Amino acid sequence: MKPLLPSLAFALLGFTGLSGATPPPAPYGAVPSARQLAWHQLGTYAFVHFTVNTFTDREWGLGDESEKVFNPSDFSAEQIVATVKAAGLAGLILTCKHHDGFCLWPSRYSEHTIAKSPYRNGQGDLVREISDACAKAGIKFGIYLSPWDRNRADYGKPSYIEYYRNQLRELLTNYGPIFEVWFDGANGGDGYYGGARETRHIDNTTYYDWPNTWKIVRELQPNAVLFSDGGPDVRWIGNEKGRAGDPCWATINADGFFPGHADHLETGDRDGASWIPGESDISIRPGWFYHASEDTLVKSPAELFSVYLDTVGRGTNLILNLAPDRRGRIPDQDVASVTQWQRMRKETFDKNLVAGAKVHATNVRGNDTQFSAVHVVDGDRNTYWATDDDVRASKLIFELDGPRTFDLVQLAEYLPLGQRIWEARLDYFDSISEDWKEFAAVSSIGAQRLVPCPIISTSRVRLRILRCGVAPTLADFGLFLRARP
Repeated sequence: MKPLLPSLAFALLGFTGLSGATPPPAPYGAVPSARQLAWHQLGTYAFVHFTVNTFTDREWGLGDESEKVFNPSDFSAEQIVATVKAAGLAGLILTCKHHDGFCLWPSRYSEHTIAKSPYRNGQGDLVREISDACAKAGIKFGIYLSPWDRNRADYGKPSYIEYYRNQLRELLTNYGPIFEVWFDGANGGDGYYGGARETRHIDNTTYYDWPNTWKIVRELQPNAVLFSDGGPDVRWIGNEKGRAGDPCWATINADGFFPGHADHLETGDRDGASWIPGESDISIRPGWFYHASEDTLVKSPAELFSVYLDTVGRGTNLILNLAPDRRGRIPDQDVASVTQWQRMRKETFDKNLVAGAKVHATNVRGNDTQFSAVHVVDGDRNTYWATDDDVRASKLIFELDGPRTFDLVQLAEYLPLGQRIWEARLDYFDSISEDWKEFAAVSSIGAQRLVPCPIISTSRVRLRILRCGVAPTLADFGLFLRARP
């Protein structure tokens, strides 16, 4: 399957159209940064949850776990990364430190680390092994560093922030390029806290001083996107079900947002002040860490494909969690499921049934070929169709190369110019009644919209754009027949 977004090299350089006499449309509202455009291109990537919880059969460790419990019997970074690659996932984000405070690398600032475990006789560094395996396989690497630490004695005090930032600097400087830094919204509660065994509460709007913490990432890994409930680059979708809202806008009014804040994240805001697109997270199992009791509860390829349609198909990125078992490998049944899921996606999207179609538009910007409707079927999302500035409703008719059968429509706007289309309808031409019949209605399109529909056979399809904030742009249109398990 081709990447979600083909090369955005021109867009990242500020490119907004082919050379020609007619100027391109002006950007509309909040628009993505270069790092966000690169992130949109990824589409799907993996989460990997692995720590002492894997060996204590917990989801959240208390912070009092002995380092000696962490002892995978046959750890293989290569097998984990090979599974990620076989699943067609572009990156991997590792839980370098979860809420229990145990560090998967030998941090200079903590005694609660892999260096005190039996793994590799105390000489191991799982962050190194995973990041190196990712680099070798061409998989992007990201980090998760839990702000909450149930082991640390000074959690809740100002000194903990210095500790947290020191660990963040270690991860950002010693393990190569980082594509995303994941800041969790779980903050405060009961814990070990160095033996205090008490409940601690913090004000998560002020305690972490997030703006200054984020500056460290900007300085050390300027191409990395920052994830938290409210951004600043990527927002949580508001649930762990892998289901984005419908509609789901890439823009949102984010003033006052902070990790732990989950208001209207599923939908965002049309014409929101900030471009902070959603990331949808879900685990292939009910839990985020491995539990033998869940070996029969692995999501099927069909379930994963449904999740894909409700996440990537609604303009968000999808992060799918894979949990290594006590060997330190992705279990066989999980590998089989994600491999078949990738087969379904490949079989679905490798054949665009609209290829070779003739495209007719009711309006083309300046009647200039650089904005011709043919660009929506050329397979290149760096080119796009656009209308004149005063045209905010238009139609595209696709004359297919003979009757085609499909049950999935793909749409994508030209992101560097913002999210512009508010409402559209899809019709097919019924040769029996010799009339157009509506089969789907969509709003928020953005990076990508996948529209499932009943199985339709026709030689003509129409897109009616009904409402826009400004003149619409469209970079991609596709018709596909979904693969079956």
